[in-house]
Amino acid sequence: VQLVESGGGLVQPGGSLRLSCAVSGSIFSRSTMGWYRQAPGKQRELVAFIPSVGSTNYADSVKGRFTISRDNAKNTVYLQMNSLKPEDTAVYYCKLVKSGYNYWGQGTQVTVSS
Repeated sequence: VQLVESGGGLVQPGGSLRLSCAVSGSIFSRSTMGWYRQAPGKQRELVAFIPSVGSTNYADSVKGRFTISRDNAKNTVYLQMNSLKPEDTAVYYCKLVKSGYNYWGQGTQVTVSS
């Protein structure tokens, strides 16, 4: 299983970005997918997750601004990020969870700055 993130970059405060995470293999549709982030000097934290069936879940810090979604036909999970703030600056990682195994992508940098 391989996960490849894309879509990061530099954006001004108040701007938007959409991250994508493409997953190889056939287990995507039956897996829970999550987005995490890690800022310099801080621990990696959960941003949002979406199970194979059921409701999405968000960290309080991003509720109402970020939206996680998935396209099982494309084996891809997305993170739409709106109203970005400087404190959203971090490396963003996607994670696949299935049967007790965790798989991580390599991360994509998001920088929010004027």
